[in-house]
Amino acid sequence: MKQVSGGVTAAKGFTAGGVRCGVKQGLADGNQPVVSSMADYLSGKKDLAMILSEKECVAAATYTLNRVKAAPLYITMEHLEDGVCRGVIANSGNANACAPEGHENAKRMCEAAAKATGLKPSDFVVASTGVIGQTLNIAAIEKGVPVLAEQLKKEGGSDDAAHAIMTTDTEKKEYAVSLTIGGRTVTIGAIAKGSGMIHPNMGTMLCFITTDCAITQEMLQDALHAIVPRTFNRVTVDGDTSTNDMCVVLANGMAENPLIEWKDDNYTLFAQALHGVCEYMAKHIAADGEGATRLVTCTVKDARSEEVAERLAKAVVGSSLVKAAMFGADANWGRVLCAMGYSKAPFRPEYVDVRFTSDLGDILVCKDGAGVDFDEERAKAILSRDDVEILVDLHEGDHTVSCWGCDLTYDYVKINGDYRT
Repeated sequence: MKQVSGGVTAAKGFTAGGVRCGVKQGLADGNQPVVSSMADYLSGKKDLAMILSEKECVAAATYTLNRVKAAPLYITMEHLEDGVCRGVIANSGNANACAPEGHENAKRMCEAAAKATGLKPSDFVVASTGVIGQTLNIAAIEKGVPVLAEQLKKEGGSDDAAHAIMTTDTEKKEYAVSLTIGGRTVTIGAIAKGSGMIHPNMGTMLCFITTDCAITQEMLQDALHAIVPRTFNRVTVDGDTSTNDMCVVLANGMAENPLIEWKDDNYTLFAQALHGVCEYMAKHIAADGEGATRLVTCTVKDARSEEVAERLAKAVVGSSLVKAAMFGADANWGRVLCAMGYSKAPFRPEYVDVRFTSDLGDILVCKDGAGVDFDEERAKAILSRDDVEILVDLHEGDHTVSCWGCDLTYDYVKINGDYRT
């Protein structure tokens, strides 16, 4: 497996694009479009994205477990009942969740995409992200979709789409890899958005994955459902599970590899590559948490089970006190044990060792559940890097799990204090 450029357009048969249609504007004057010229559509913050395949795709998806779900999720679930799809239409700037006429507007997005591409509304996955509870500016979207459809392209299309789904993200999230299956080159690409309200129990905030692999819908769904719990579900930024979380994979088969219809060696190769893509995206979502200055990984090793290791690691990276300590580069290992203790996962505190690590090295701060003498200045230097790890050794088994989060900064409160207004 090797990294390649192109994101969601790296695989054969996929194009993508993004434009600015003014989703967040025009609400005060009757929900009217405010973008009129081509220059306006192609400049400024993009807020409308499309991904399209030349051929019909088999599709698999996971969704938020929040009981309050945004309207686009229900429409997407309905459209994917037959397991096939042709593309994605998505907007930022408004979540279309708990919003007046939410279902109608999600359907209208699909109808607009279908009309602009000559397809059926049911051929599209629909997604939205942004502020909850406000009426979606559907007029602006309907006016922008035909322009967007004309802008779909192979080169640069993924970049445009990745930027169009961003909200408080500080950078785009895009990745692609290629591998050989049955003598054919298979490519998997992805874009995602996610910065705040990140504590997924399904997949991720919004993640769209494309591949030209020939695989059955059943095998694709099995792979995604096995991978999501070990990647996206091990991310936490702030403990809030979004109403709009969605992860969708589209596979059009244009690589012409031998069809993957069993869990054989080719399935294993594909699943490993898909896992690599999802883990890459998950880590970058964690690193780009709202106001974050560093990626914080907690790895729990030698646990009695994978479930125990995951629960402990997620409790540590989800702890506000641990996150605050990471912001201050404070080697406050007691907060790590405290978070582990209230996780309700079984372990023996008297066996626990804790180390802090980064590219500057590592330092032991806790041995057998008790503090040890360590160099505070060296610990601070290690924890001041952009990518730090809390390594916890339980000495109880042979299971290891990593979960990802970020530090908690002043800017997180600033961003979310007036997010709606």
